[in-house]
Amino acid sequence: MDDTRRADEGFLREAIGLAVENVGAGLGGPFGAVVVRGGEVVGRGANRVTTSHDPTAHAEVVAIRAACARLGTHKLDGCVIYASCEPCPMCLAAIYWARIERLCFAATREDAAAAGFDDELFYRELRLPIEERSIPTLQMLGEAGQEPFAAWRASPLSIPY
Repeated sequence: MDDTRRADEGFLREAIGLAVENVGAGLGGPFGAVVVRGGEVVGRGANRVTTSHDPTAHAEVVAIRAACARLGTHKLDGCVIYASCEPCPMCLAAIYWARIERLCFAATREDAAAAGFDDELFYRELRLPIEERSIPTLQMLGEAGQEPFAAWRASPLSIPY
């Protein structure tokens, strides 16, 4: 086994351990994640949805927030995220927005569904045109909606994503 694979397995086991500890402590769902840069853990997270009353407090998002706070940046270039389970669409989007270099996960989304955490609705909904989604969605005031983008383009204070 090469060194990268050995390191990946070690960090993934840490994410799995966070998930198991989280369940045992009654702090949230069975999900854990760690963000690593240069072989060092820079962010850890476990699911806190039910205890924080925050539907976005998934393990990956919590770990990304911790890593960004620690590193003082919104970009996690050069980082790897290890997740105990395949990320849901929200977490996957957060991983892309953070510009994380690589993702490693253990259990699959099918495994999560078998335990009662089924994300299939979200995957289906994202593929649908807006007018066919189960949550009624209206696009309005398109011209007025351009004003914030014009302000962004004109501002010397804008920081590129």
